Amino acid sequence: MSQDSVMVSSGSVRLPPGVMLEEGALLEFFKSFVYREEGTFLPGARSRWGASDLNISVFTNEFWTSRQRQASSIHELSYRACFKPQLPRFFIELLTKRGDTVYDPFLGRGTTAIEAALLGRVPIGNDINPLSQILTWPRLRIPSLEKISRRLDEIPLLKKRQATIDLSMFYHPDTEAEIVSLKNYLAQRLAEGKEDDVDRWIRMVATNRLTGHSRGFFSVYTLPPNQAASQKDQMRINEKRGQKPEYRDVKAIILKKTKSLLKDLTPLQIEALDISSRSALFLANDAARVPEIESGSVQLTVTSPPFLDIVEYSKDNWLRSWFNEIDAGLVASKITMSKTVKEWAHEMENVFHELYRITAKGGYVAFEVGEVRKGKVKLEDCVVPLGLAAGFHCIAIMVNEQRFTKTSNIWGISNNASGTNTNRIVIFRKMA
Repeated sequence: MSQDSVMVSSGSVRLPPGVMLEEGALLEFFKSFVYREEGTFLPGARSRWGASDLNISVFTNEFWTSRQRQASSIHELSYRACFKPQLPRFFIELLTKRGDTVYDPFLGRGTTAIEAALLGRVPIGNDINPLSQILTWPRLRIPSLEKISRRLDEIPLLKKRQATIDLSMFYHPDTEAEIVSLKNYLAQRLAEGKEDDVDRWIRMVATNRLTGHSRGFFSVYTLPPNQAASQKDQMRINEKRGQKPEYRDVKAIILKKTKSLLKDLTPLQIEALDISSRSALFLANDAARVPEIESGSVQLTVTSPPFLDIVEYSKDNWLRSWFNEIDAGLVASKITMSKTVKEWAHEMENVFHELYRITAKGGYVAFEVGEVRKGKVKLEDCVVPLGLAAGFHCIAIMVNEQRFTKTSNIWGISNNASGTNTNRIVIFRKMA
């Protein structure tokens, strides 16, 4: 197969080992199965070489399927405003080879990093929220199910333990005692320098099971697990539903979720994750300042930044922060929550200059900007000039548009007019 040829199968790009597409072939690839090609006109867009009028190609298609069964079970952790694994996989397969470094400056739940590791790339991730590392690192260094089960049996869960805050609206008293006992055990292990891969795995799963809307979580029925209700809101939910917290077996739920996360991982995939972990780097910096990453060392960045003031990360994660003894207020003060596009662009400008520094010559950035405020705000029109000013060349804007199923239509989702139904990705390349 020539370097310019590509096979597309089941929403996944497959290339021979070590083969990456050059820009011309990449554009032809998009055109080869695009069903709508448009353009966006940016008058006077400024680059490092001055201002000029630009016409950027916009390719729209269902470039990858969103069906969860096509993604590894290891990704199945809930986290607010995260993209599906198919998105980073598409670009990793298309634009990198084994051993290349793949970066995400806004790590979130670690989707890009985990997908990069599964594909034999070196993952680097950064997120100012320390929960990102808690959720990501353990899934690179996976203990055996036997070790996890044995450790759970060894952890003393003491009765009549209570949290220092009122959690009675979420948990049965016996469940709360088990959660507090586990929290104290993990804190002690960390303080004594004894925390190991098994402890980190248990912490990760427990953090993800704190609240949710099924019996697979520690709590009574509450909001979806990617956001935590406040205590007052939970009391209103309980009153409205006429519910009281029932006992949940903390150890049993952790073990059940562990089995679910590992259910379709092969030994080779577990080995790939472990090998990648030896070179992986995770940071908790401002995304505009990552001096730990060597200049010109990153082949591909795939990321989705926080969008304006839509998601309140610290509010959504207050209970997870409590469990992991993280100062949620301090984290909130460091997270960018811009209220206007102008403020957001100012923050992203510095991020793009840092991305340019660390990107290898010929390397790429896939910058996903979603669909904000029911499509009324087109952040790609803002992002293109930022990338140009930093020194990048803008190849195209790619829109992954979901084609809804009959089931979706039953629920009233028949078009892309509401919700975040598309992925809008600006693709940049460092030419020099």
